[in-house]
Amino acid sequence: MISKKPVITIDGTSGTGKGVVGQLVATQLGWNLLDSGALYRVLALAAQQHGMALDNEAALKVLAEYLDVQFIATSVSTPPRILLEGQDVTDTIRTEKMGNAASKVGTFPAVRVALLSRQRAFRESPGLVTDGRDMGTVVFPDADVKLFLTASLEERARRRCNQLKEKGINVNLSELVEELRERDKRDQERAVAPLRPADDAIIIDTDTLSIEEVVASVMREVRKVFPAIQAVSG
Repeated sequence: MISKKPVITIDGTSGTGKGVVGQLVATQLGWNLLDSGALYRVLALAAQQHGMALDNEAALKVLAEYLDVQFIATSVSTPPRILLEGQDVTDTIRTEKMGNAASKVGTFPAVRVALLSRQRAFRESPGLVTDGRDMGTVVFPDADVKLFLTASLEERARRRCNQLKEKGINVNLSELVEELRERDKRDQERAVAPLRPADDAIIIDTDTLSIEEVVASVMREVRKVFPAIQAVSG
């Protein structure tokens, strides 16, 4: 049975800023944070490290059930460090390669079921902010506030391109557009938990908004449901 601690879900396609927005909202509220995509990235990395094919659903299911992953909080204002079998993989899983691999393993129904209870276990006091692709539709269908962030394919590719260049990684914008297009198609057409807004989700188009403006929009929606809520900071 799912506990009834408050939950805010932030879903959307890759490149809409949902991860950063989720982190900032969780920090303002002083709530727990779940980056659900990180679990799929960690699983994909674990599969590669163990020489496992990314299309072997049965093997991936077993790996997901026994995945040795830890989220180590360092401060309320920064994302937790992520350990896989004791090794810090926080930065390793954030590459485009691992993002695409995560999208592939996430298409398998058995894998999603195996990770479901792990995601729901993050629902603890005082509340949870979570971002992903099926948080409001499948993992937390009874969430108190559901958001869905959108942006054009070109804008999302441009943002990702800038992020990678800031890290000293040279990328081709047109190739990024195609990679995102393929990932969107895979996420939207998978048989289980396809990427889509929940029926009661609030859609926020982030094309022309800064991260701060998106966070402000999210906080306005949160305060409609929790009018007495006080921000911890910001």
